[in-house]
Amino acid sequence: MLTQYLDWRAVMYVNVVFAVIAVSGAVTLLHNQAPATKPRIDIPGVATVSLGLFALVYGFNHAQTTSWGDGLTLAMLAAGVVLLAAFAAIERRVSSPLLPLRVVLDRNRGASFISMGLAAMAMFGVFLFLTYYLQVNRGYSPVATGLAFLPMTLVVMVTAVVATTRLRSRVGPRPLVVAGMALGAVAMLILRGIGMDSSYAGDILPALLIMGAGLGLVFSTVMNNATLGVQTADAGVASATVSAAQQVGASLGIALLSTLAASAATGFIAGQHPTPALVAQAAIHGYTTAFTVSAGVFAAAAVVAGLLFTGAQEQPAMAGEPVLAA
Repeated sequence: MLTQYLDWRAVMYVNVVFAVIAVSGAVTLLHNQAPATKPRIDIPGVATVSLGLFALVYGFNHAQTTSWGDGLTLAMLAAGVVLLAAFAAIERRVSSPLLPLRVVLDRNRGASFISMGLAAMAMFGVFLFLTYYLQVNRGYSPVATGLAFLPMTLVVMVTAVVATTRLRSRVGPRPLVVAGMALGAVAMLILRGIGMDSSYAGDILPALLIMGAGLGLVFSTVMNNATLGVQTADAGVASATVSAAQQVGASLGIALLSTLAASAATGFIAGQHPTPALVAQAAIHGYTTAFTVSAGVFAAAAVVAGLLFTGAQEQPAMAGEPVLAA
């Protein structure tokens, strides 16, 4: 509604409302309590992980305007891998690591971080490119597009509640995350079939409903397992890491899928006269390419989750520590 009736820049101010509420709550409710020992900031860790992630995202984006074989593209991707490897080595040696490896190396918790990153990477195939399709190719307004996504949002909410309150304690995290990833892959494969004449009710809504069920299973389960059983001192790190995994996965997913979609659309038109009809078909070809890659990421994530998550229903708390759950 902001985009359609005011201006797209208006959406940037939505966070201001939440910030004002958060600051008001902090000023009113929080009190300073100086810790007995003040840990040092892990500056080398911050620098290597930030630069490493930047290099990966930049490399994916640069490939969109040049090519995958471009020297700068390859150099940035290689630099990203090296810097992230250096980050892991640094975290093993510093006294106050940004990300203590004991948090990541717990099997279920590490599986949760990886699953969150992969799911965030794959799901933007539907959020980003289906929005393009509905507005650019089908002429939906921003409000109509938002309403089109509402059924998926409602299914996410219902499925997440059921998974958290009913299913996770009975079957454990593995089957829920695997099933959720598999549903995401199925939804993306359904969206591969869209065309200029596809209907919302017959071709798009079923995929959105299936995607909502899958994301509800995945997100509720991995967010709970990411902090379940963690030491009190590491609770903030574990919670922040699962959020960071979602943001990093989304950033990498947008960069990678956008590059692949643009390359596919360009290749579709190559050697032909770019009529409006051909350009529209090329755009849809780019979208379906992104959907296909997203389906592959979801499928790979299902395999990874099946291998990494344990079959235990609950993650045991560490000795002498309370169990914390998100």
